[in-house]
Amino acid sequence: MLSPGPGIPYEAGILKQLIKEYSGTKSILGVCLGMQAIAEVFGCKLFNLENVFHGVATQMKIIKNNEHLFAEIPLTFYAGRYHSWVVSKESFPECLTITCEDTDGQIMGISHNILDVKGVQFHPESVMTPLGEKIIYNWLNS
Repeated sequence: MLSPGPGIPYEAGILKQLIKEYSGTKSILGVCLGMQAIAEVFGCKLFNLENVFHGVATQMKIIKNNEHLFAEIPLTFYAGRYHSWVVSKESFPECLTITCEDTDGQIMGISHNILDVKGVQFHPESVMTPLGEKIIYNWLNS
């Protein structure tokens, strides 16, 4: 699991290098900064939001129904957010799939189409994500 942290992937030491090194052999779940780093490694761009989300819960919508990460999770659920950057849909690579969005259509979840690499922009570990424990359980047991 690639945990959240401050800043952007460029400032996160060897985070992107670890993804490049282990994405072919390890199951990876990126949370917040971790998802952003995964996205950049596979060709996505990030952009800075005008209105940041720090310590708020917003509604999420599952886009890819057969994504194991969201097994037994309702199609809409609330999740805690702590970020000011998101993955852009412009030039989104074919090797990734968007699995979850917020109500504004911002990317909140991604999955690699071949590798066991997934990411969520929201925080499943947050008290503001009531179903977060189930999401983590699904990843650990996939």
